[in-house]
Amino acid sequence: MENMNLSKHISGQFTAELDDIRNRVLAMGGLVERQLEQAIDALSALDAELAQRVIDGDHKVNGMEVSIDEECTRIIAKRQPAASDLRLIIAISKSIADLERIGDACVRIAKAALDKRLNNQQPLLVSIENMGRHATRMLHATLDALARMDADSALELHKEDAKLDREYEGIIRQLMTYMMEDPRSIPDILDVLWAARAVERVGDRCKNICEYIIYYVKGKDVRHTSYEDMEKDMKG
Repeated sequence: MENMNLSKHISGQFTAELDDIRNRVLAMGGLVERQLEQAIDALSALDAELAQRVIDGDHKVNGMEVSIDEECTRIIAKRQPAASDLRLIIAISKSIADLERIGDACVRIAKAALDKRLNNQQPLLVSIENMGRHATRMLHATLDALARMDADSALELHKEDAKLDREYEGIIRQLMTYMMEDPRSIPDILDVLWAARAVERVGDRCKNICEYIIYYVKGKDVRHTSYEDMEKDMKG
């Protein structure tokens, strides 16, 4: 009877530890989502104060990644989890790495907002703002799927990245047109280019997190897999 109670106690502790890291990764995701919203706001309004706030806040994102990753390592070493528990920890460990990189993208966007030369590039800034709002919605939906470990939503969101890529390609065409018409504009446009690239990378990171959700739920590694094959795997 004592052994049964001890096993139950250990099992309860383990469950609490898993719940804790799930809550912490979602808190990190919430912070990154705010960082992205503020970075896009800062760029669209060329608000230097808000941009600096995003840059200064990046250390919190980095700190959360390190502490959650350390906890994941500790749980693996102490509990030696198997099957779905191990997949959950791996999915969380990989997700926080991508969330940290989204945080880096936010810094890149915010730094572009500090360049007052962009006052002359309002049409391009509007295009990036639209793309940025799309990326923010995608991140929000991805975090929601992560909270619920919803593989079906993750699969749908995975193909959303292609739409973001098309928006990015449209902005690149705009940039090329501007630079060909006026080569003197190239220095001014480079920051716009880097900001657009940073937004595009947010979509890539969201897509990665969606793959980790599917891996946890289905036990299948779907990285580097076409959407059609992923769909087959989901049904299999």
